[in-house]
Amino acid sequence: MRKIKNWFTDGNKRRILMTVLSGISLVFSLGGWLKAVLPFDMAWIAVIFCGIPIVFGAVKALITEHDIKADVLVSMALLGSLYIGEWFAAGEVAFIMQIGSILEDATAAKAKAGIAKLIKLTPKTARVKRGDIEKIISAEDVEIGDVAVVFAGETVPVDGFIVSGNTSIDQSVMTGESIPVDKSIGDEVTSGTVNQFGTFEMKVTREEKDSSLQRMIQLAKEADANKAPIVSLADRWATWMVIVSFLTSVVTWLVTGELIRAVTVLVVFCPCAFILATPTAIMAGIGNATKYGILVRSGDALERLSKIKYIAFDKTGTLTNGTPKVVAVKSLAEYCSDEDILRIAALVEKHSEHPLGKAICAAYSLKREPAGDVSDFAVIAGQLEAEKEYLKIGATVIYISMEQEIIGLIALADTVRRDAAATIEKLKSEGIEPILLTGDNEDAAKHIAAEVGINNVKPNLLPENKMEIVKGYMHEKKNICMIGDGINDALALSTAYAGIAMGGIGSDIAVESSDAVLVNDDIKRIPHLFYIADSTMKKVNFNIIFSMSLNFVAVALAVTGILNPVWGALVHNCGSVFVVMNSALLLTIKSD
Repeated sequence: MRKIKNWFTDGNKRRILMTVLSGISLVFSLGGWLKAVLPFDMAWIAVIFCGIPIVFGAVKALITEHDIKADVLVSMALLGSLYIGEWFAAGEVAFIMQIGSILEDATAAKAKAGIAKLIKLTPKTARVKRGDIEKIISAEDVEIGDVAVVFAGETVPVDGFIVSGNTSIDQSVMTGESIPVDKSIGDEVTSGTVNQFGTFEMKVTREEKDSSLQRMIQLAKEADANKAPIVSLADRWATWMVIVSFLTSVVTWLVTGELIRAVTVLVVFCPCAFILATPTAIMAGIGNATKYGILVRSGDALERLSKIKYIAFDKTGTLTNGTPKVVAVKSLAEYCSDEDILRIAALVEKHSEHPLGKAICAAYSLKREPAGDVSDFAVIAGQLEAEKEYLKIGATVIYISMEQEIIGLIALADTVRRDAAATIEKLKSEGIEPILLTGDNEDAAKHIAAEVGINNVKPNLLPENKMEIVKGYMHEKKNICMIGDGINDALALSTAYAGIAMGGIGSDIAVESSDAVLVNDDIKRIPHLFYIADSTMKKVNFNIIFSMSLNFVAVALAVTGILNPVWGALVHNCGSVFVVMNSALLLTIKSD
């Protein structure tokens, strides 16, 4: 019973139900035997259910917004058909226009699925400790500096870092990682992620409205709210088309003396398909990108991404993982093996919170946990010259000594992302030239560039230098895209023709300065982003050319009397449905 009730209380379901009933009524309207039985034409059901909302919407736009929209012309065509007694034509215009509207909304709904998912995951409450009192409050009321308590299975309410306890966090909503990540004291946790086991306390570093999850939601909403410039152009043209169609209709009536031809002109001149051409394609394109973990800020951004010929990469955190890993272990004593050196270093760093210490322990624990303890040790910084072979790859070298004798060394460096080389190769094959912009020294920069296949390298750059290089490309009319993750990339991101930020590890400023965000830092999705942007704009252009061509042909046939209102409505509104369905095909494009 509740499901049946929903079809009448839910706005979208009610509209679908009325459209279905309207379609059935039009079918029965064609049956001559019903006209003899019923006191009215069944087509009136379609006029009432589908037509009245269109007419009211047009009147509201004229009165409250002083705006001539497509609904105005549709209303003129509908009322004109009713005036000359073409009930079926009036019902058909309203019915097919409503189908186009439902398909457009369905396309938009798919595009908004990522937003809905994020909003659904937004925590409503948080458990905080203030003094000796622990209480549950609204997540919106949590303040910076509060200590929040998160139980097993609960969603982290805000951003912060752990001050007590150990756990594993499911970060799939934010990073796409399917495997939970172990967290302990000092580690950051973000809103929307899920505590897998145990209880931990965290210190709040951001209010709920500024959290990582809310930032992603806001970005996704902006993608829905913004329009590309080409959309505004279509809206302006639609206004003029309303005026031209009205004048053409009047002239046709005066010249031919046939009101039916004039009404047919109004029916086929509706710019519905033209109006739907761009927004449906833009929304479908953004929806496709969202499905693959890419949030595009606006239709304008999608349009600019389709024109990119150069892409500048930051190094650390973009082409590389952004965290140090052991890349070499070397024994310098005959009585020690390389594994002995790593074990001794892991024992020393066993309780260290330093990133390099953690990296050493992580490298050794891949084999076994270091047994025992080292009680008498010292860490001395910068006392020896590191071997040049490791410096050339940008590595940090740690020497291990025992009894005042150097017994070995460990080199740690940021490592290249697994998909970086394949991504660069794919971009090259699509005619996009990659460039490396980094603050690292020349040797380290060239080493990473060679690993991933980038020939154009610019090392030793400050943030302003990156921006100036990007400006140089822009000055030469070379459409360049910048991709980065840090605050030092923000200037270049905002200066470039288009900017892409790493959303998982990227800074707030980098994300705010970008046009698109890789939510899970998955750079192998970049070629798909450019492909879907290009496909979207091609779809927009095709839709516009198709809709305008169909309109002109249909008007010519209407003026000459070949099309009557019924066939005119069918031909024209089928064009609208075709445009929406053609745009929806963008949602089916899959990433490699």
